[in-house]
Amino acid sequence: MAKNTYRFNEVNLQYELIKPTLRSGLVRVISIIFSGLFFAVLILAISFNFFKSPKELIQERELDQFKLQFSILNDRLERLDNVAKDLQERDDNIYRVIFEAEPVPEEIREAGIGGTDRYSKLRGFKNSDLILYTSKKVDELSNKMYVQSKSFDEVFEMARNKEKMMACIPAIQPISDKYKSRISAFYGYRIHPIYKTKIFHEGIDFAAPLGTDVYASGDGIVVQSTHSNYGYGNIIKIDHGYGYMTVYAHLNKINVRKGQHIKRGQIIGFVGNTGLSTGPHLHYEVRKNDKRVNPIYYFFNDLNVEDYDEIIKLANYSVANVSK
Repeated sequence: MAKNTYRFNEVNLQYELIKPTLRSGLVRVISIIFSGLFFAVLILAISFNFFKSPKELIQERELDQFKLQFSILNDRLERLDNVAKDLQERDDNIYRVIFEAEPVPEEIREAGIGGTDRYSKLRGFKNSDLILYTSKKVDELSNKMYVQSKSFDEVFEMARNKEKMMACIPAIQPISDKYKSRISAFYGYRIHPIYKTKIFHEGIDFAAPLGTDVYASGDGIVVQSTHSNYGYGNIIKIDHGYGYMTVYAHLNKINVRKGQHIKRGQIIGFVGNTGLSTGPHLHYEVRKNDKRVNPIYYFFNDLNVEDYDEIIKLANYSVANVSK
């Protein structure tokens, strides 16, 4: 029940009842409503800022669980990445070495994936860094596995062709075994017999009688068969595949033609004295990936341990004397 309001009339010295007007009633109602709204907003603000709702508590626990699972996932990715690195190490330094293949270039193994906006949709969230890191790690590992898979495909193919590759690699002396002790010039620096200056000799010279048989040191295809009175004189070049090429120079006679398929041990020419030469001999070179290498490391099918050791000593002695 509402209370009545009175006022004191100084004229008749009596209390008079104040009758509420519509305006005063509206003002009173409005003030009550605004006061209630104010306190409601205040209570809600305090609740949202200082107290968590049951739903928020559940979501927070779920988010913590997601973070834990992402952390576990990243640990597993790190272990898988270490396994991938171990596979790469064995691939480059064991499997490919066995088949004399070049290692997979680092820039291919570490190549990026996608463009700069690949992860743009993952940005802008509270935990974007964690999501981005995990996504990038998965993509990097996927790329490594793809490259490694392709590399193993190549190694598998090389294993299938191992017998063919071994037949192609230069592995015998290009001249009769009885002339192995008549190497007149080794690979390395020497005094040129004509110019009398110190130059690098890029092969091995076998001194042998004119017309001595010259053999192909491995299976391959003749890519050059040239007669000349200059430089290397009459020369034969054989491409053995797998990055190998051999050169036979100063020949007296050439027994093969360009484009001909050659088998190891086949007679391809005869020792001569053509070109820039001071006597009958065979100049022999081995090239691996367009780089000249020491041919004595490719006589392993012909020599026993003692003979091979003796040739190595002679080669080192020859180079050492020129270097003095």
